Amino acid sequence: MRAVVITRGGGGPEVLEAQEVEDPAPLGDGEVLLQVVAAGVNRADTLQRHGRHPPPAGAPPPPPPPPPYPGLECSGTILALGPNAPPRWAVGDKVCALLSGGGYAEKVVVPAGQLLPVPEGVSLADAAGLPEVAAVVSAAAGLRGRSAASKAQIVSEVEKNVWPAVAAGKVNPVIYKTFPLSGAADAHRLIESSTHIGKILLLP
Repeated sequence: MRAVVITRGGGGPEVLEAQEVEDPAPLGDGEVLLQVVAAGVNRADTLQRHGRHPPPAGAPPPPPPPPPYPGLECSGTILALGPNAPPRWAVGDKVCALLSGGGYAEKVVVPAGQLLPVPEGVSLADAAGLPEVAAVVSAAAGLRGRSAASKAQIVSEVEKNVWPAVAAGKVNPVIYKTFPLSGAADAHRLIESSTHIGKILLLP
């Protein structure tokens, strides 16, 4: 598969390169494999590129290392379910996800508890711009340093408290610009320029 790789830490956008990489490892307990349709580009991704995205103060010990590619939110279609994945999900479901990393890729493995259904009235690609901002609305800053169980709790709160407003059309993702995976460096230059209003997406 193709994914955006941080070729060296602490660099500018030019360190981001789209490369051919190995497919994700076999699914573990409760995990889901997604075919990524779009990935949100966030300020936190630029910090990850610089190696500066530490866990929040008081966070529990860090979880296992995230995938080696940036990307903290995405949308896509379920390709496969690991053992003991919740029965609410099925192959072919259209979802978006809050990630610990790995969204800048054609495929990503996600703990099932970090999935959200795509709200009614929102396109699958546009849904990639929802998870992080919705989590922040739910007062959940510092997401990357949290455990999968903690992220699952955040996602549950988002689905309960934010998703009804999205489905009712009271909250809509505003997409400013999209880039292919090969344009990840340009996407980072744009987000760091602070000249945009709305979400920036990568489309694998």
